[in-house]
Amino acid sequence: MTRDNELARRARRGNPEAAAELLARVRPGVLRYCWAHLGSLGRGDQAPDDVAQDVCLAVFEALPRYEERGLPFTAFVYRIAAYKVADAHRAASAAPTRPIETVPEPVDDGWDPEDRAVTADLSRRLLPLLDDLTDTQREIIVLRVAAGLSAEEVGAVIGKSAAAVRMTQSRAMARLRAWAREQAADEVVA
Repeated sequence: MTRDNELARRARRGNPEAAAELLARVRPGVLRYCWAHLGSLGRGDQAPDDVAQDVCLAVFEALPRYEERGLPFTAFVYRIAAYKVADAHRAASAAPTRPIETVPEPVDDGWDPEDRAVTADLSRRLLPLLDDLTDTQREIIVLRVAAGLSAEEVGAVIGKSAAAVRMTQSRAMARLRAWAREQAADEVVA
């Protein structure tokens, strides 16, 4: 069994050190997942960092009820993340825009300004690419590339075999490569 599953068992039994280590291990992938789905500017009132924090809080709150069913703990985490991202999208489409009255103090998340700028730029440039994929292809690419999960872990999250995940990822990457070639050709002509 994975280190995450072992930590989840210990955290479920009330071990605070195991819970802290577990959340520290899953947070970077969850943050990348949220950025990949929500973009650099966020959606509505929630920025990707806020949604990632909501995911981690929901995972922490659900730990006492977590039951290991032969799946990696990451499947549990990214199912929660998918729901939180969907909630953020729904909130963004329902929320009217309004001016910001005060600028909140930035939270020190350990990222320096350059890391944040690079991540925001990559997100801004890559999100339109993901829009050309099917929902399943997009989720697989985000989970494999942004969150760094294995094909087996992604399969557990979305309910497909590892082989099906690899095949879908291959098709998605071929589609993205074709799109990139088209864009490069358009830039040369223009």
